[in-house]
Amino acid sequence: METVRVELGARAYPIHIGDGTLDVDALYRPHLRGGRVAIVSNAVVAPLYLERVKAALSRAGATGTVNVLVEDGEQAKSLASLERVIDAMLAGRIGRDGLVVALGGGVVGDLAGFAAAVYQRGIGFLQLPTTLLAQVDSSVGGKTAVNHARGKNMIGAFHQPRAVIADTGTLASLPARELRAGVAEVIKHGFALDVELAAWLEAGVERLLENDAQALGHAVRRSCELKAQVVAADEREAGQRALLNFGHTFGHAIEAGAGYGVWLHGEAVAAGMVLAAELSVRAGLLSRADAERLRRVVQRAGLPAAAPPLSADRYLELMAGDKKVAAGRMRYVVLKAIGHAVLREDLDERDVRAAIAAVTSPAPGAAASR
Repeated sequence: METVRVELGARAYPIHIGDGTLDVDALYRPHLRGGRVAIVSNAVVAPLYLERVKAALSRAGATGTVNVLVEDGEQAKSLASLERVIDAMLAGRIGRDGLVVALGGGVVGDLAGFAAAVYQRGIGFLQLPTTLLAQVDSSVGGKTAVNHARGKNMIGAFHQPRAVIADTGTLASLPARELRAGVAEVIKHGFALDVELAAWLEAGVERLLENDAQALGHAVRRSCELKAQVVAADEREAGQRALLNFGHTFGHAIEAGAGYGVWLHGEAVAAGMVLAAELSVRAGLLSRADAERLRRVVQRAGLPAAAPPLSADRYLELMAGDKKVAAGRMRYVVLKAIGHAVLREDLDERDVRAAIAAVTSPAPGAAASR
C-alpha cells in the first residue's frame, strides 16, 4: 500500500492506494466518530464489495450501517437521487457524528459527497472509488455535485473527504469501456501537467487497457500526486486548479448535447481534449505535431478522437453555461506544450468554431465512434 497526502492544513487527508485496501479496518478506524454509517453505492458495485466494506467498518467500530443504493450511471446525479439518499439517512438515524461512505465510481462519489456536504449542514465522508476514473481523479479534491438539465455539476459544494481508500484490485472487475474512460483522465493529467507521465503513456498506454497491475498502480499513484499538489495550492479553483479541467469544457458540452449517459464522462473528456488541442494549434500556442501526439494516444486508448456532430452554435450555447465563464467571457484550458496547460480567456471565437468544425468532421484516422 502507498499513501499520498492532500495537504490542506487541518483538513488534510490521506489517499491510500493498493490491492485489498477495502478490507483494512485500520484505514477506516480514525475516521469514525462513534456514530452510524451510511454507505451509498449502486446495484452494480454493491454485490461485489458492499459486504466486504461493511465487515471492515464493523471491525473498525462502526455502530451500524445504512445501505443506500442508487441507479447506475450519470442519471443518478440528480436532485431526485439526492433526496432519496437524504431520506434514507434520516430514516436510518444518521447523526452529525455519522459518516457517509461513497462506494462506487465518480457518480456515486459526487452524489454521496454532496449529500454529506448538505446533510445537517455537513458531516464527514470517505471516498471508496472502484473505477479507474474515480481513483485517478474524481475521488480526490472535494468537488461534489449533481447535474442540472442546463449543465453538468451545476448544483454542488466543495466538501473534502476524510480519506480516500483506492483499492486497485477493484479495477479487475471493470468493463473494458469503463476502464478506457478512466484512462482518459490519466491522459489528461499527463498532457496538461506532467510531460514525463505523457511520455510514459506514449510508450505504452496499452498496458492500462490490459489491466496490468503495475501500470495501473503507477497511473493511480502519479495522478493522485499531481491532483493533490494542485488541490493543495488552489482548493476552490481560483486559478491553478482550473488546469485540471483540460478537455472538460468541450467534454461537458458533449455530455449535455448528446444526453447524459450516452457518452461516458471519460469518453467526452477524450474528445474534448482533442478539441482543446486543436484550438491550441489554431490559437498559435501548440505545434500541430504535439496535437497529433495527443490524438494518437487517445486513439490507442480506444477513446473517441472525434466529437459528435453538433453545430458550433450548439457547442457555444452549451459552453456558455460552463463554470469557467467569468465576467461573461469564456475561459478555455489549452496547451502551450505537452505537460503545460494554461487558462486563456482571450481566444478568438473564430478559432473555436474552426476547431469544432475540424474535430467534428471525420478526419483520416479519427475515431468517430465510441
